[in-house]
Amino acid sequence: MNAPIADSAVTRRHPPLDSDAFDALLARLTSELAAGAAHYDRTAEFPHANLARLHEFDLLSLTVPASLGGAGASLPQALKVVRAVARGEPSTALVLVMQYLFHHRLQGNPDWPVELRERVAREAVRDGALINSLRVEPELGTPARGGLPSTIAKRSADGWIIDGSKLYSTGSPGLTWLAVWARSDETPPRVGVWLVHRDTPGVRVGSEWNHLGMRATGSHELVFDNVFVSAAHAVDVHPPGEPGAGLDALGFAWMSVLLSAVYDSVARAARDWFAQWAAERTPGNLGAPLASLPAFQQTLGRIDALLFSNRVLLDASAHTERVTLDEASLVKYTVTNQAIEAVQLAVEASGNPGLSRDNALERHYRDVLCARIHTPQNDSVLQGAGRSGFAAFVRA
Repeated sequence: MNAPIADSAVTRRHPPLDSDAFDALLARLTSELAAGAAHYDRTAEFPHANLARLHEFDLLSLTVPASLGGAGASLPQALKVVRAVARGEPSTALVLVMQYLFHHRLQGNPDWPVELRERVAREAVRDGALINSLRVEPELGTPARGGLPSTIAKRSADGWIIDGSKLYSTGSPGLTWLAVWARSDETPPRVGVWLVHRDTPGVRVGSEWNHLGMRATGSHELVFDNVFVSAAHAVDVHPPGEPGAGLDALGFAWMSVLLSAVYDSVARAARDWFAQWAAERTPGNLGAPLASLPAFQQTLGRIDALLFSNRVLLDASAHTERVTLDEASLVKYTVTNQAIEAVQLAVEASGNPGLSRDNALERHYRDVLCARIHTPQNDSVLQGAGRSGFAAFVRA
């Protein structure tokens, strides 16, 4: 185990979060990350270098409390960073979102031993150590749809033995800590999180992530074969149905805002590509840029209207931090669907150049479509909202 770092040894390497210097830093990082985005999309390599760059400026520990060396960032501050990173390279931003969400809630979780949660936080500050929750399984699918995990934690003499597998383990090549959702072999079983270090024997990659978009997230299947976990690392373990590892309303609001911001930022990068292309493209039979045509002006206006709506909604949701569960779902639904529509408009107007792999727009289109796969999916959001809407009019 690495020795803990004393609070007095922590030095901040970035300017204050709300300052012109910090905004300039983020703008520079956006440009740097954008320069390598096509490479990571083409190769599906995990963006280790991008994450190391973020660690140089303490951005991987942004939501770690200040008392443990982090920045103790608010949701608006985290949103600002996610927007900047996602506009450059969205796969890096998605890994960052998972880091922010976990550390935002970690220190307030009484079911974790204090020493363990502080160790995870301090390693994020010192080493840039990443953590994520691993919940989806091949047979179960997304746990948001119900059911118990097939991953089993069996009692051993001095801890637990974990067997099972998890799909879509975002960031897996770079994670230090794996928060594995499993059930015990007890009768009745308990369900919750067993914290596994990535270097533990028996942890291996199964099928590799090979998707249409967000290709550099490293969301591989992770297989756990006779993996030992100490007794102290069984955290957030409860009987089914009792409060535990699930998100509370505030945590769900953070997730909806930050996840949505990734795809809104993809749409903004697509918008910029389209605007520049139309301003520079001058067909010989026109003798003027496409941007001079009313149809192209209207298309860009429609795109900007959608993105304006997204910005207002995200900013409002981030600053209130008191969004209900139903409203948080609607934030995600509205922002991501408007982001997809914005990119589709740019693709439709640009024609073949927009779908050419020589241009960035087709990459942005593939990336923004991945917004649909995140929990909660559109059908669940709309059904839940409709059920709540009817509740006031339906007699018991």
